[in-house]
Amino acid sequence: MGIRNLLRRGGRRSAQAKRSAVKRWPALAGLAVGLIILLVGCREIRVRTLAVGTTTVPGGNQILIVRDAPSLGKLGIHAPVHFKGEFGVVLIMGPHQRTGYKQIIESIRANLQRVRIVAFEEAPADGGEPSPPYRTYTLWIVPNSVYRRGIRVEVVTPSNESIASTFLP
Repeated sequence: MGIRNLLRRGGRRSAQAKRSAVKRWPALAGLAVGLIILLVGCREIRVRTLAVGTTTVPGGNQILIVRDAPSLGKLGIHAPVHFKGEFGVVLIMGPHQRTGYKQIIESIRANLQRVRIVAFEEAPADGGEPSPPYRTYTLWIVPNSVYRRGIRVEVVTPSNESIASTFLP
């Protein structure tokens, strides 16, 4: 009689364990699907700062979207951008008549409606030397997979004053 009770209990426990595992399966499957969706939604986008420097192109502050090599060449920037799979974003600031200015990029934040770049120029500590007019630039290389026509790209100072803005054409 003692063996029968043990067998019955063991039988009940294994059936109970099976029912418990069956109840857990949808929860685990839901968790796995949720993690996959989260990971796909948060894929990492590689944006590279390819070049910083100066150019003698006339004008004021602007943000430009560059889709081909001739457009980049007109800015006086020579960089190995692979335009089949990526595009360039160029922030040009200035003009300056003293040497030594450089751009400082504090942050770049993006969402589905806009890309917001917080940047400013730092004057040379020693005041610089007189020079012909020039402008500073920063070139970012961005994969074509994130290109969305109509997204606003804006550049502001740390105090939220507008420097330049454009829309992806």
